[in-house]
Amino acid sequence: MTLIKSISGIRGTIGGKVGENLTPIDAVKFAAAYGTWLKNDRNKDTYRVVVGRDARLSGNMIQELVMNTLIGLGIHVIDLGLSTTPTVEVAVPLEHADGGIILTASHNPKQWNALKLLNSKGEFLNGAEGAKILEIAESDSFNFAEVDDLGKRTINDAYIDIHVDEVLDLELVDADKVKAAGFKVVVDGVNSTGGIAIPMLLERMGVHVVKLYCEPTGHFPHNPEPLKEHLTDLSELVVKENADLGIVVDPDVDRLAFMCNDGEMFGEEYTLVACADYVLSKKGGNTVSNMSSSRALRDVTEKHGGTYEASAVGEVNVVELMKKNEAIIGGEGNGGIIYPASHYGRDSLVGVALFLTHLAEQKVSTRELRDSYPSYFMSKNKIQLTPQLDVDGILKAMEEKYASEDITTVDGVKIDFAENWVHLRKSNTEPIIRIYTEAKSQDLADELAQKIMNEIKEIANI
Repeated sequence: MTLIKSISGIRGTIGGKVGENLTPIDAVKFAAAYGTWLKNDRNKDTYRVVVGRDARLSGNMIQELVMNTLIGLGIHVIDLGLSTTPTVEVAVPLEHADGGIILTASHNPKQWNALKLLNSKGEFLNGAEGAKILEIAESDSFNFAEVDDLGKRTINDAYIDIHVDEVLDLELVDADKVKAAGFKVVVDGVNSTGGIAIPMLLERMGVHVVKLYCEPTGHFPHNPEPLKEHLTDLSELVVKENADLGIVVDPDVDRLAFMCNDGEMFGEEYTLVACADYVLSKKGGNTVSNMSSSRALRDVTEKHGGTYEASAVGEVNVVELMKKNEAIIGGEGNGGIIYPASHYGRDSLVGVALFLTHLAEQKVSTRELRDSYPSYFMSKNKIQLTPQLDVDGILKAMEEKYASEDITTVDGVKIDFAENWVHLRKSNTEPIIRIYTEAKSQDLADELAQKIMNEIKEIANI
C-alpha cells in the first residue's frame, strides 16, 4: 500500500497506517495544509474553494473529510458532489473562488484516491506552490477558526450542465453539423462521472448514445486506464451496434480515447492529433505536448504551418509552455486535450465536441480519419520500484550509455534516435519507472522497449 506526496498533490491507497496510506488523518492533514497555504497566499477576509469528486468508492468519505477541514479553517466550500476534473476547473473562476480540490486518483484502480489542487484560475498549482503545501503539511502549523468564524457549505449540482453549455458555446464546436451527421456512439463511462457528463454532451449534440458502464457506482468494471487491453467490451459493442465510434474516458474525465467503427482503437495518442488537426485547420498556430507524446502532433502542426514544442511530463508543465508559446491547442498523448479557448486544463468534453465536429466535416468514417494521419506506434512499459533501486543512478547510466544520441534531461532521460525515441522517467503518481518508446511499427517499438528494459535491469542488477 502506498502514499505518494508530491508537488502535484497527495495520492494513495485507502486504509492502512497513517503516513503510509491515504487515511482519513492524511486527507485532513493535507486539506488543512492546502487551506492554510491559500489563506497565507491570498490574505483576504473570506475564502471560497470548489470541491468535487469522481465516483470511486472512497470519494464521499474523502470529500466530507476535506470539505469539513476547510470549513474548520473558516473557508466557504462550494460542493459540486459527483463531478469531473475539468468541470471543477471550469467552476473555480465562474464561482470567483480562491481555489479548487478534486477528489480523484484519475486512472488508478479503485483502492486509490487523491487530492488534486487548483489555484484561483482553476489550474493546477506550480512546483513552488506544491512544495510550500508539503512544507506546511509536515510542520503541522494549522490555525483553525473559532466557532463564529467557521466556513459554510453551499451545494451546487448544476455544474456539469453548465460545463456542457460552455463547451457547446465554443466557436469551433458545431452541434448542428454533428446532429446532421447522425452519429451513433457507444460510451464507456467506467461507472464513474464520465457516464453522466459524456452522454449529456452527446445528447445535446444530437448523437444517438449507447451507454456502457455509465452508472456512477464506483465499481469499475475493468481497469480504469483507457487502454486497448481493458476495452474488449467496448470494442464488441461498437461492432455489434454498428456504431460510428466508441468513446471511453478515465474516472475523472480528463483522459479521452476513441474506438473506430471497426472496433479497433483510434489510438489514445491520436486523440490530441485529430483535435489539433481540426483546430489548426481553422486557426493557424502552435501546439505543445509532453515529451512522452507522439511525433504525429509535430507532423500535423508543421503541415498547418505551426510550430510544435515538447514540455516535461505533467499538465502544469504543458500549460506553462503553452502559455509561453501561445499554443492554441495542446495536451498529453494519454488522451488529454487542453484547449485554451475553453480553459487551461485537460478536458474530455472539449475533446469529444471538437473531434465530432471534425469527423462530421470530413464526412469519413472514424477508421478512415485515423488512417489519414502519420502512423507511429508506441510501447508503454514500466518497472516497479523497490527501495534498493537507485533511479537517479540508472537514468544517469542510460544517459551516459547513449551520449552520442540526441539526449534531453528536462524530465528523466529522453533519447531521440533518427527513426524512433525512448523516454525514461520516474512516475509522479505511482512507484514505477516509465519506459515509453515510439517507432514506425509496433514490433520496432516493442523491440526497442525490451532492449532498453533489459539494459536497465542489467545496470540495476534485477
